Amino acid sequence: MPLPKPLIALACAFTIAGVAGAAPLTVTVTDIEARGGTFYVGVQTEAQFMQDAGVAGEMIEAPEAGAKTFTFDLPEGTYAVSVWHDFNGNGVFDTSADGRPVDGWGAINGETLRAAPEFGQVSIAVPAGGASAAVKTFYPE
Repeated sequence: MPLPKPLIALACAFTIAGVAGAAPLTVTVTDIEARGGTFYVGVQTEAQFMQDAGVAGEMIEAPEAGAKTFTFDLPEGTYAVSVWHDFNGNGVFDTSADGRPVDGWGAINGETLRAAPEFGQVSIAVPAGGASAAVKTFYPE
């Protein structure tokens, strides 16, 4: 299931939010492979969804294999979370001729996606007390 480039590439243009009275969103990303390149985690509001923008994000150069946990302080709200592993380091979310991802990718509920996602499918509500989400990273065979 290919994810559109703007959803995954949002991490390229994210803005780290420093928000007073913020609620923590803890994201645990699993199944990361040590393939070099850059690993991006991006958080988007509904207004930013599928755009090259985000409310928060982080990137890791040459990530180690395994799982990694990230915490973002956000205003209460609903957010989409996605990851992109640009392991060839070309700055482009690569897809095959039939549109399938060639780079590593993931999103909340990514394992259920069969087409371009809708915001409600890949988002989580973050109340004042915070929330947690899990994102599995998928790689091409």
